[in-house]
Amino acid sequence: MTIWAIVPVKPLSRAKSRLSTVLSKEERANLSQQMLVHTLEVLSQVPSVERTLVVSRDSRALALAREHHARTVTEHGSPQLNQALVRATLLARGYGVSGVLVLPADLPLLTIEGIEKIIAMATEPPVVVIAPDRHGKGTNALLSSPPGLIEYDFGPDSFTNHLSHAKAAGVRVEICDLPSLSLDIDIPEDLEVFQEGRWEKLASSNEE
Repeated sequence: MTIWAIVPVKPLSRAKSRLSTVLSKEERANLSQQMLVHTLEVLSQVPSVERTLVVSRDSRALALAREHHARTVTEHGSPQLNQALVRATLLARGYGVSGVLVLPADLPLLTIEGIEKIIAMATEPPVVVIAPDRHGKGTNALLSSPPGLIEYDFGPDSFTNHLSHAKAAGVRVEICDLPSLSLDIDIPEDLEVFQEGRWEKLASSNEE
């Protein structure tokens, strides 16, 4: 199976605004950069991921992606995450890949094993594998094999929305519920959970 990963990245200087009550603008930018680098390093070590595409309008994020041997897609016009993902998916389909994995760049506990688990669940296509966030509302990873089986609907309640799109399209869905994929850093509570190490300990015990 040939998989391309698509990693959308918001401008680092404006990322994680909901953390403004606990982190300065510089600290938020540094955190976003660290999580992006972590994501790229993990993906580079997964044999099944042939290529990583970083989609962003931020020159620093794109430069970091190239430093880590990822391919880059520059966003233009008004920010439209789902449309940008469609364009990146069409690019991947042009190379005949068997699957596309959309992975946000804010999963600090992301592991090689977690990515391999998602890919292993997509061995009998057509199938969509979805990893929900810890609240069961957001989508922290989405693998479509073959690419483009369902409409991208990242945003509020994206997990439910993606399930609905799959049902409407008659596509088989697998749910990958792993601690290493469940924690994304969006609000102060997420940061507190990560800093206390509670989620990291759970992830380590469940994915050994």
